Amino acid sequence: MSQFYIGVTAGSIPPAVPMQFTADDATVGVPVANNYNILSRDTTDDNSNGIQTTVDPNGSDSHYIELTNRVQGTATTVGASTGDIITFTPSVVGTYAFEFRIAAYNTTSSLGAGASVFGAIRFDGVNTNICDLFDEINNDEGAMSGTDLAVVASGASMILRATGYAAQTINWGAVGLYTFVGV
Repeated sequence: MSQFYIGVTAGSIPPAVPMQFTADDATVGVPVANNYNILSRDTTDDNSNGIQTTVDPNGSDSHYIELTNRVQGTATTVGASTGDIITFTPSVVGTYAFEFRIAAYNTTSSLGAGASVFGAIRFDGVNTNICDLFDEINNDEGAMSGTDLAVVASGASMILRATGYAAQTINWGAVGLYTFVGV
């Protein structure tokens, strides 16, 4: 038996469903079948708040909450080879100050390492220039002290590069944040 007649008043009528949602960047999201997706991700976009919202693609039912000013990557080195963990290519003239957190796992010898790397680059519109040597804090287990991390400039790009050591396979992962100021 239905009890629907109980409480049928103006206050209990279902509310109106929003027809659209507007994100920080003015993109508009539209629910589909009364459903709207709120998702998360990160982006290299520069935003001084460190967070933004966007609808992707514009007009869809997928609204993203994004951590901004963020880069990430992985690489594997076999032996004393190098691996590019993160490549960042600026698009706006100015200075970018970076902080990287790096984790490494040696799959051959079951050893670990972690590091923090700090520094700045300047982009002149054509080339990336390292402002000064990046500073490192290394926490290496045993023979992992034979590894190396470097930040190098190559044309317009900045690269976070790892170097392994003989007869070892090492998996590398890094996350970086940057602060930007320019013209």
